[in-house]
Amino acid sequence: MRSLVKTVLATIVLSGSLCAQNAVQYMDKMGKEFNKIQEETWDYTRAVAHSKKAKQIENRRRDMINANRNALTKIKNMQPFNGDAAYRDSTARYLEMSYLVLNNDYSKIVDLEEIAEQSYDAMEAYMLAQEKANEKLQVAFEVAANAQKAFAKTNNITLVDKETETETKLDKASEVFKFYNKVYLAFFKPFKQELYMIDAQSKGDINSMKQNQEALARLAKEAKEKLKGIEPYRGNTSLKSSAGDLFDFYIIEAENKVPKLVDFYLKKEKFEKLKTAMDKKGKNSSQQEVDEYNNAVKDYNTAINDYNSVNDELNKKRANLMESWNNSVSKFLDRNVSKKK
Repeated sequence: MRSLVKTVLATIVLSGSLCAQNAVQYMDKMGKEFNKIQEETWDYTRAVAHSKKAKQIENRRRDMINANRNALTKIKNMQPFNGDAAYRDSTARYLEMSYLVLNNDYSKIVDLEEIAEQSYDAMEAYMLAQEKANEKLQVAFEVAANAQKAFAKTNNITLVDKETETETKLDKASEVFKFYNKVYLAFFKPFKQELYMIDAQSKGDINSMKQNQEALARLAKEAKEKLKGIEPYRGNTSLKSSAGDLFDFYIIEAENKVPKLVDFYLKKEKFEKLKTAMDKKGKNSSQQEVDEYNNAVKDYNTAINDYNSVNDELNKKRANLMESWNNSVSKFLDRNVSKKK
């Protein structure tokens, strides 16, 4: 999540000016409301990065909404400063937009999150919705920031743009999630494609296995190229490395291992056809048919052993690599998004 609440320190240029002092107090009153929103935003960001509980994350989002609504009410009730309501009203409009985005857009994002894992397009739509929501907030913030600058200029106040500790953490978290989302999208497409292939394998659907095998090899290679174009986050290559290991596995799996699994189903299919024919003919089967059937039995038994060996190998490697990927994600977020308030 992008940090959209900017905190400024104001210093009085005209020493001894009561008007300037009152203006600073007016700005400080608004600043306190923004600080409350910022703290709730950080709690939500920490929950997204570290919590595995959807309910906890949703509770933090509601806390953000409540903080925004309370701040909006208080700022709307503030009197114009010396008859000038531009600063107050622009700030209120930003908070209104922020409230709508958090209450409506993010509600839709929560709904999208529930189906995001179903397909790459759904995952991409989920991440795009997050970006669009943040863009709306950024546009609204720029209007409020310009009104603040105009107010300060009118009242002879110099604004010193200085980030609070919370804002610094929010800005860093925004960079972290932006990098993570790029890597995750590269990872997700071949990851999802492999699941389609495994589903076809579980059904013994030879044609579907071949189609998904080809698609997996192609998508894993495309993901590898896409990964090369993503700059490591502050030199940290762990996430890219784990994703790259998975892509290499998918390529080997698709090109070298799946054909052996397909071969098993082909031999199984041949064996079952010959067995059905033999059962029908019984003692009337020719010696040639008996020999062909016996050879099919041998091939099928060998294929069973080969299938089990390859399948066990793939399952173990896949489990190890997925564990490594999940650990890399957790460590990356733990290292770069603070758990502290």
